[in-house]
Amino acid sequence: MSIINYHMKYLFVVQGEGRGHFTQALSLKSLLEKNGHQVVGVMVGCSAKRVLPTFFTEKINNDIIQFQSPNFLPTPKGKSSSLIFSILYNILLLPVYIRSILSIRSTIADLEPDVVINFYELMCGVTYGVFKPNPPMITVAHQYYFLTPDFRYTGNNPKQFKLLNFYSKLTAMNSYKMLALSFRIDENSYYGKIAIVPPLLRQEVLKKQTNDGNYIHGYLLNSGYARELTQWSNRNLDEQIHFFWDKKNASQAEKLTPSLTLHKLCDTLFLDYMAGCKAYATTGGFESVCEAMFMQKPVMMVPTHIEQECNVIDAIRSGAGVCANDFDLDTLLEYVPTYKKTMEFKYWTRTAESIFMYELTRIEYETSNILLSI
Repeated sequence: MSIINYHMKYLFVVQGEGRGHFTQALSLKSLLEKNGHQVVGVMVGCSAKRVLPTFFTEKINNDIIQFQSPNFLPTPKGKSSSLIFSILYNILLLPVYIRSILSIRSTIADLEPDVVINFYELMCGVTYGVFKPNPPMITVAHQYYFLTPDFRYTGNNPKQFKLLNFYSKLTAMNSYKMLALSFRIDENSYYGKIAIVPPLLRQEVLKKQTNDGNYIHGYLLNSGYARELTQWSNRNLDEQIHFFWDKKNASQAEKLTPSLTLHKLCDTLFLDYMAGCKAYATTGGFESVCEAMFMQKPVMMVPTHIEQECNVIDAIRSGAGVCANDFDLDTLLEYVPTYKKTMEFKYWTRTAESIFMYELTRIEYETSNILLSI
């Protein structure tokens, strides 16, 4: 029996690494409230290495419950993420993570949501794997697209790709369904529990007026690439560069060369610079690549770990841009003249509201189906 409740209560559990899951949560909260639903609580998995971005804390309009969550650790140079060291480090924190799982369980019991929406947070998936709380869990992330037969991994790290998919399954243990954010419309809308859905772009992005400026815009997840950018900028002082990062204790704006400025992550300013740039460079996060595609900006992607490598493979297939091994912006400037603007991505993203409302408000309350294991 399909239950359509027009006044449903949702609990958000958000992975706290990068900015993508935060912006997705903000966008989905806006859509839910616009359609008469309520977000009764927001939980965020954090690490000691990062702080919650102010754009999220100021705009979410909910009390935020933080808990400790596993995170990728950067290598000593602060560039790519080390999977082995991350696993060893997180094993040492198991007692802390047990407290996180218990916190999620008790919050679900206290707030009594109709649905828990998990933005790729491992601790939430484990909570459902161990305790199987009553409200169904729906998971949202681009990573679930990698579990479908439509995605073909073409990189050189097949073992890490398998580990990534295993991790994705852990985040979705006993989930009711997985919403796989996709750069494009797929031939099939469903693969078992996986539903193919558009990216969750916010109204600030959809309404932004764009123009082709004379500077390069960018985002750094890991601070180690700042040295490479500085070296390139010193060789190319005629190119204006404005990059953003979420480094702890970073100043609002730091000028590393006469033409290179690193800004502390501010979402409004980030989108302003995106709208007016001539090209965009990033480490391969899904959300900002989607924003660049919507604003029709050529993109260069420098993946730092397997998850971003898969994002890049998928983005290139969708015509977003090119891949590079480092932040040598010559690669991006060479690509700019060949970039072709299309409207397909814009059309796809504008279907998000109707598709998400369909997927999030129709729950099959049959006890044999409400919680399905992977």
